[in-house]
Amino acid sequence: MALAARVIPCLDVDAGRVVKGVNFEDLRDAGDPVEKAAAYGAAGADELTFLDVTASSAGRDTTYDIVRRTAEQVFIPLTVGGGVRTVDDVDKLLRAGADKVGINTAAIHRPELIAEVADRFGAQVLVLSADVRRLRGPDGQLLGGFEVTTHGGRRSAGLEAIDWCARAAQLGAGEILLNSMDADGTTAGFDIELLKLVRAEVSIPIIASGGAGTPEHFAEALDAGADAVLAASVFHFGTLTIGEVKDAIRAHGHPVR
Repeated sequence: MALAARVIPCLDVDAGRVVKGVNFEDLRDAGDPVEKAAAYGAAGADELTFLDVTASSAGRDTTYDIVRRTAEQVFIPLTVGGGVRTVDDVDKLLRAGADKVGINTAAIHRPELIAEVADRFGAQVLVLSADVRRLRGPDGQLLGGFEVTTHGGRRSAGLEAIDWCARAAQLGAGEILLNSMDADGTTAGFDIELLKLVRAEVSIPIIASGGAGTPEHFAEALDAGADAVLAASVFHFGTLTIGEVKDAIRAHGHPVR
């Protein structure tokens, strides 16, 4: 029996506020994260994801406080990412109330961190956050293929994206948050080709991220092999509701909660 597809609002948090832009630039305020989280919980979201987009050491205490206050009010799984560098960082976020922790840059620098976190807390706790963009030449022409990036998609990590996702799965990642940096914030649809390529290489759950604009986009991502669909702008600014997205997913034959 197929597992129910999950619909996940993503809250990008900077200095205690939800922000959103296009391709991680021109950020604008989208509200209080705890209030947003409570509203999404009431609206039928299956999970929530918080990403600390500045992830500075100064902002980390703010993030812990937001996680604590959210966990007191919202009773759906909460994933927190941004600036997680060590097993101890994971431990602190779990103690603050996170259910899962997203890791990106630290895993790129030291892949064995994935295995260390999975061994200590279980694979289900670890979400590999992969910010992926299409390879382009100096003139901007597409070259074919995908690469992993850091710094909000602005810096290449020097890793082929599909290989990296497969390696992370082998090391113990519980699921992959697959974010298309090209599509992020554009509302033009998820990168279906990217989803299909990663799906062909990994058996762990994939969360599709980046590009949602219509209810049908979410269903298309699930058709391509995603297990969950994540979005920010369309939910934060009222373009779509959780209910509308779930209706479209159901109409495409995917079970929802």
